[in-house]
Amino acid sequence: MEPTFELVRNPFGKLVLTTAEGIVHEGVAAVRAFPVQAPEDGIALVNHDGKEVAWIDRIADLPQAMGALVQEELAGREFMPEISRIVAVTSFATPCTWTVNTDRGDTEFVLRGEEDIRRLKQDTLLISDIHGIHYLVRDVRTLDKHSKKILDRFL
Repeated sequence: MEPTFELVRNPFGKLVLTTAEGIVHEGVAAVRAFPVQAPEDGIALVNHDGKEVAWIDRIADLPQAMGALVQEELAGREFMPEISRIVAVTSFATPCTWTVNTDRGDTEFVLRGEEDIRRLKQDTLLISDIHGIHYLVRDVRTLDKHSKKILDRFL
């Protein structure tokens, strides 16, 4: 199904959405409705005031060029490294520093408290550091034994 809007990037790098009625919205942003559970489904395009001006059911349903623009915009807005291994923690009391391997490289972050580890689904965790950066553990079952042992101490 063809979208009812046109989406282009202007010379300043901002997304410009033109509706079927000819209304132009400059500087729109793409926002995922369900960034963890369904990252490719339910994308809102919002104007600079945060008001939704268009909805995308599935990125895959968009023409390729438009889908690429939406993906670029999302990648620029989002930063949620996925933890693949917990290497070490400085202490089992909080606050403590975690050393982890992620899909974005190895890093360290400070966990303020156990309440900053949220269970999203049975085996999916979202961990927030003291700077508000969110780290995703997509499936606890796929972590190595050492990582699971560390997590068990905090859950």
